[in-house]
Amino acid sequence: MRLLIVTQYFWPEAFRVNDLALGLKSLGHEVEVLTGMPNYPQGSLFPGYGWLRPASEEFEGIRVVRVPMVTRGRSKGLRLALNYLSFAVMASLLGPLRCRGRFDAVLIFQPSPVTIGLPGLLMSAIKKAPALIWIQDLWPDTLEAMGFRRSGIPFRVAAWLSDFVHRRCERVLAQSRAYIPRIEARGVAPSRIAYLPNWAESFYRPLFPQENIADPMAQIRGFRVVFAGNIGSAQAFDTIIGAARELQHVEDLHWVVLGDGNMKAWLEAEIARHGLGQRFHLPGRRPPEDMPAYFAHADVLLVTLRSDPVFSLTIPSKIQSYLACAKPVVASLDGEGAAIMRECGAGAVCSAEDVPGLASAVLAVHRMTPQERVACGMRGRKYYEDNFERTLLLNRLDEWIKQLARN
Repeated sequence: MRLLIVTQYFWPEAFRVNDLALGLKSLGHEVEVLTGMPNYPQGSLFPGYGWLRPASEEFEGIRVVRVPMVTRGRSKGLRLALNYLSFAVMASLLGPLRCRGRFDAVLIFQPSPVTIGLPGLLMSAIKKAPALIWIQDLWPDTLEAMGFRRSGIPFRVAAWLSDFVHRRCERVLAQSRAYIPRIEARGVAPSRIAYLPNWAESFYRPLFPQENIADPMAQIRGFRVVFAGNIGSAQAFDTIIGAARELQHVEDLHWVVLGDGNMKAWLEAEIARHGLGQRFHLPGRRPPEDMPAYFAHADVLLVTLRSDPVFSLTIPSKIQSYLACAKPVVASLDGEGAAIMRECGAGAVCSAEDVPGLASAVLAVHRMTPQERVACGMRGRKYYEDNFERTLLLNRLDEWIKQLARN
């Protein structure tokens, strides 16, 4: 079949939609991607890209059609709104001209914002192909977590857009089970909703530590708590700092943050203010394919989220990556993410933003024997294989696409 993926974000930006495209291609489909110019997360265009060029290129044999758009800048206010709207407008105008021929299905990849769905629905209508949307961030609820009032105009517009997009897709895929009641409540028929969690790319797997691969990690001697991903307000880094302060008496304990984000400067200032410079290590962002080598040097992997009703509905995608690498995990989460971590028995769980709880959870894994930590990691890997394995979920998605294309 010939499939079109509509996504605001795509390679060389590090999003799981990249692996989605590769996975569908590996199943024998001809895949084309309609996307924007790469500028996430730094807010400026990647080297080699301009306002208008390249209009198309190839990624691992997949044709990638790009449209001009306003870059994110510092990801705030009007500039971010223009970033969202400009992709929706330009993809709607140029997509039908540049994505030629017929398609058997249109798959919309929807993190934030929901406006990504508008060009997807237009392409679906023009090509007379069924539309599927894979919801990563639940709109308009995500806006509430960002501080927007439910009675305000931005929230109401986002609610209308969400209803418009989701009700017109033949299949709505939710990355979290907890999304499903919210989607139903907004008027989507239960028969058109399905649970499709994220998977981890195939390179996420257990590795033995190799000093020549992850030198920054190999130089840290002691018990290494490793956080990988975005450094932002949603990740509740004040909770991590609080736990680190409570555990300063544990002399061999080190905190490693593999990532970047708009709160990195704040984090560096807090580390300095509390005299934690010898305990924290910030190697910066690393390519996703390098992460398993870094995880191999970790004694425990860390996932945290802010305490918020919306965040409690989601499954942070790093959970799948962590479990796939067979390492123990400490999770400071509420809701669906916490439920999964308790189900899999891969480590220790506490409530979101619970500083004493996080300190106790880290200490509990620190006190385990190496054999007990290995057992935790293996339980997590088994849970991953049973619930989140890449081929399992790709085949499930493939069957849904074929069913819709036949109707």
